[in-house]
Amino acid sequence: MFDFSVITNWFNNLLLGCMPEWATVLVECIVIAVILLAAYSVLAMFYIFYERKLCAYFQCRLGPMRVGPWGLMQLFADVIKMLIKEIISLKGTDKFLFKLAPYIVVAASVTVFACLPWGYGLQLINYNIGIFFMLAVSSLGVIGILLAGWASNNKYSLVGAMRSGAQMVSYEISMGLALLAIVCLAGTMDINELVWAQENCWFIFKGQIPAIIAFVLYLIAATAETNRGPFDLPEAEHELTAGFHTEYSGISFGMFYLSEYLNLFIVSGIASLMFLGGWMPFHIAGWDGFNNVMNWIPSIVWFLGKTFFISYIIIWFKWTFPRVRIDQLLAFEWKYLMPIALVNLCLMAVCVALGWTF
Repeated sequence: MFDFSVITNWFNNLLLGCMPEWATVLVECIVIAVILLAAYSVLAMFYIFYERKLCAYFQCRLGPMRVGPWGLMQLFADVIKMLIKEIISLKGTDKFLFKLAPYIVVAASVTVFACLPWGYGLQLINYNIGIFFMLAVSSLGVIGILLAGWASNNKYSLVGAMRSGAQMVSYEISMGLALLAIVCLAGTMDINELVWAQENCWFIFKGQIPAIIAFVLYLIAATAETNRGPFDLPEAEHELTAGFHTEYSGISFGMFYLSEYLNLFIVSGIASLMFLGGWMPFHIAGWDGFNNVMNWIPSIVWFLGKTFFISYIIIWFKWTFPRVRIDQLLAFEWKYLMPIALVNLCLMAVCVALGWTF
């Protein structure tokens, strides 16, 4: 596999050869920030088009086709329209919190986005408690949503924000327990070590039945965590117009829109990392020839392919199942999902202690 750290080390040495260390660090931070924001924006645009086409496929239609070939330019038309829309200042709102809310949501999303391991040697942030850090930072997004609903001075926005807060806080428990089962299997929270531990067998196969159960639990909880159908109660159009971002327009609304789609990529990327090996190719222990062929595929292609596949499953959920009521949503978490996740965690601990894993 190609090691992307060769490129990053070359760039670092190049800068050190022509400027002092403090300037090198400053330039590298600026370059990384620009690349990160560019990737964030491009992926959000891709996911909008991706879901539109998948939705059309599920409903036996074509989707956007008029603007550009296969409707590809429709994305740019929507972005330009959103950027030139007027940002409306409403009477009676808490203006500071109203403007701050979308930045908190995007900041939390971008920080977790930066932690994802895109390829071999291609990772921006890594800690020995990497998964814990990602879960902790991602939970900060709910603060921005609650602020948006409260500062809008709109009863529909407030109801949507309260629904979102209850939903995200509840389903974070099941999502965390599902990931904790894999941490128990791996024996580490370090992101790089999690990937390398799946060199010969991905965790979804290595952990046997408890890992498969954890994968299903994670997909359900992640769908609810990102406020996507059939768990999109905070944005129920037929009840709350647009939920917590009803009063937002222009780029402020665009920031909520982008973060929603990037959160889909993030939860899919975490699932890829924890269950399907992240950027690690599909290897079978003892099959050296097959493994060498798999290594020819770039690691970044493996990561993106797995992530898009999991996103496909989550989008499939949205366009297949009807929306549930808020009481059904919370009852499903507290009465069924969380107890199953707890029992599955204990089952995984027993399997690891007795060596019943591949």
